[in-house]
Amino acid sequence: MEKQFKSRLITEQPAIAARFSAAYRNHRIGHAYLFDGEIGIGKHDAALYFAQLVLCENAVENVPCGTCSACKRVASQNHPNILTIEPDGQDIKKDQMSALLSVMTKKGYESGRRIYIIERAHRMNTAAANALLKFLEEPEGAVTAILLTDAYHMVLPTIQSRCQRISFLPPKREQMIETLKSQGISPSIAATVTSLTADANRATELSADEQFLQLRKTVVKLVQAVDHHVTDALLLIQSEWGPFLKEKEDTEMGLDLLMYIYRDIVAKKAGLSAIPAYPDLDEFITSLAMKMTYDQLSAVLEVILQAKKQLHRNMHRTLLMEQLVLSMQEGLFVV
Repeated sequence: MEKQFKSRLITEQPAIAARFSAAYRNHRIGHAYLFDGEIGIGKHDAALYFAQLVLCENAVENVPCGTCSACKRVASQNHPNILTIEPDGQDIKKDQMSALLSVMTKKGYESGRRIYIIERAHRMNTAAANALLKFLEEPEGAVTAILLTDAYHMVLPTIQSRCQRISFLPPKREQMIETLKSQGISPSIAATVTSLTADANRATELSADEQFLQLRKTVVKLVQAVDHHVTDALLLIQSEWGPFLKEKEDTEMGLDLLMYIYRDIVAKKAGLSAIPAYPDLDEFITSLAMKMTYDQLSAVLEVILQAKKQLHRNMHRTLLMEQLVLSMQEGLFVV
């Protein structure tokens, strides 16, 4: 496992690997980092690699040895100096954060730096984020926080400002798409799933998931309905979105799919050569690119991002989608 941490990071994110080595060599390990990158890009593995480097008993040329007791326990996620938390249900709650910070500040650990990893840090509710913020403002001892997120814009600016941001390069979508196509997956679906995840296995799973494929169709229908008339769009929410509103993750994926259509429209309008998420909708996307202004597109993208934020504040999901449709329609009237 430790070799996988090292090889993937060095191969796919060499600049980040070099940054870790430089921090270790110069004895400048920070107290808080924010790893920002797409789902499946390897942020968690990178966090464990960094932890190995910091705790390694025999680092060679600023790289963890991978064979000492500390490296092996980090790889097996069994090192007492490392704790990880992730959303409990939909959110990271205050009691989770308080318990984590309480444990990390107690004595009795092995020597060396203590590291806590916060998965999907943008899912912290307000109380949890404030509890973490207080700790980041007054760090105690040799403790490092590593926050992982695929939605940097949803992390509180006050937390962003207290962390060193490390942005992960997106994967080479062309290669992923070709791999999926070789498995018999259509080019259009391959393009869509590789917009959603950088994890090849997850992309394959989504491509074969009937509910996901139906969600994609429903999202396309919604964009077509919004373009036609707001009433059509509202009726569609009532008639076809029900199955995708039961779980927050499904609703969020629907919002992501919606956002990628409008990003395709922006790219088409600007004449960019980026790989579209919906290559099969080229004619429709071209027509909207000709019809919509940049201000209108910006307004629509902004209300989708706001809907994602409201989703994680536990707003009623049907109401959320209805309000989104109305806001999108308002955005179309921006001059």
